[in-house]
Amino acid sequence: MEKIKRLTIKELLRSAESMVNTRVDVKGWVRSRRGNKYVQFVALNDGSTIKNLQIVFDLAKFSEDDLKAVTTGSSIHVQGMLVASQGKGQTVEVQAEEFELYGTAPVESYPLQKKGHTLEFLREKAHLRPRTNTFGAVLRIRHALAYAIHKFFNDKGFYYFHTPLITASDCEGAGAQFQVTTLPLNELPRTEDGKIDYSQDFFGKMANLTVSGQLEGELGATALGLIYTFGPTFRAENSNTPRHLSEFWMIEPEMAFYEIEDNMDLAEEFIKYCIGYALENCRDDIEFLAEHFDKELIDRLNFVLHNDFVRLPYSEGVKILEESGKKFEFPVYWGVDLASEHERFLVEEHFKRPVILTDYPKEIKAFYMKMNDDGKTVRAMDVLFPKIGEIIGGSQREENLEKLEGRINELGLAGMDWYVDTRRFGTVPHSGFGLGFERLVLFVTGMQNIRDVIPFPRYPNACEY
Repeated sequence: MEKIKRLTIKELLRSAESMVNTRVDVKGWVRSRRGNKYVQFVALNDGSTIKNLQIVFDLAKFSEDDLKAVTTGSSIHVQGMLVASQGKGQTVEVQAEEFELYGTAPVESYPLQKKGHTLEFLREKAHLRPRTNTFGAVLRIRHALAYAIHKFFNDKGFYYFHTPLITASDCEGAGAQFQVTTLPLNELPRTEDGKIDYSQDFFGKMANLTVSGQLEGELGATALGLIYTFGPTFRAENSNTPRHLSEFWMIEPEMAFYEIEDNMDLAEEFIKYCIGYALENCRDDIEFLAEHFDKELIDRLNFVLHNDFVRLPYSEGVKILEESGKKFEFPVYWGVDLASEHERFLVEEHFKRPVILTDYPKEIKAFYMKMNDDGKTVRAMDVLFPKIGEIIGGSQREENLEKLEGRINELGLAGMDWYVDTRRFGTVPHSGFGLGFERLVLFVTGMQNIRDVIPFPRYPNACEY
């Protein structure tokens, strides 16, 4: 074939008007093939866009035998003339002059034939599902959101801070952690009192995969001022809900000299920026997902983007729920950790706007949150969204050494001296929050199950690939 610079389909369609009647070079996977005894039409996609490029094979030039292996899923390289299209569904098409078959996909064995597949079926084919329109769209949006996150924080003067994946601390005190060990599991070394002897393990102590980078992030913030983490976290909860994964990504900014009001301002600005970036840069993919999965998706994204978030103390929220007259599945009373149905009622039915719920009872929040003067509540903040409930959780951190040590002792936490040192030496007011990345992708794509917004989901009894 003639040496021509290959263009992605996205690049070609973007420049199509100026390129009509020029020879082009394209490569991709066949989505479908149709035609008659005179002409064959191939829909080609290379992953760069939701849109396919139509390739026209004139059967006066190519025989049926030449095209026999050009089936759904096969990969080809085509050179030909880009021309204005007379057919429906596309403005331009390529009149094929030469083509090369890279890889076949036999019809009898290729799992993703041109028909509707359920999302449950595609989860079983996670190694191939990125080739579908749906998952191509989801993964391009996921990329755009990841880029937007880095851009947002970089432009605001934050430093990207890498926190450890292997840790000896449990940030949330939840205990649902994956253990990391090199000890022989069939012959564990024991101490004299029969306990496992972790002094013989690789790190000389019990170690786990992290549930959060927050505590180490605070160390960075009390040195660099403004930091954010963005990395994988792991929770060994035996949960099979559409909102839980065992391995997921977290964004956790920590800010020295920020109090709770600054924290809320940043959280609202941040999440609006991400949604706005996706709407501006992933419009085709979002429109595809809206058409096929969630007709209200774009309205819901704009609803968040164009409304100020309500800021509501927990106690007032509980009162609204108690007086609503609505029958909830889970009971509502002061001191309860609100369920998703409660959070969604406040957002979708009562205020009809996103809500930042603040000042939670200390008993249902983590040890590091700053105590309010009432001695009963802490300066926590949860950002609540339509359809999803909590999407961000954060707080002002307790900077008072005596109060923090009191909470640590009260809860019986051990090995926290390194963390307490940030209050012992040059303590400052500081705040932060955490956003589960997959929850954000779930909201922006309109997908219903969190397993469908990460390339290779990890959950109980599922660890393929």
